[in-house]
Amino acid sequence: MAQEAKPTLSTRMKGFFGKIGKFFREVRAEFKRVQWPSRKETWSLTLAVIVYVLIVTVFLGLVDLGLSFLVEQIVKAAA
Repeated sequence: MAQEAKPTLSTRMKGFFGKIGKFFREVRAEFKRVQWPSRKETWSLTLAVIVYVLIVTVFLGLVDLGLSFLVEQIVKAAA
């Protein structure tokens, strides 16, 4: 029965760095397949997100003010 030679540190390191290199080659190939949005699409979507965030901010601010007022009135009534 023949015994396999144990991998040396040199061959293990080559395997490790080879896997890292393969990973980055695959990442690069994947980025080439991505369909990137145009500048116009990016601008319009960014604007939509900003508007949505502003609307939600105003809504949550009003809810916070309303609840704060309500709690304040309850505390005043209880005191």
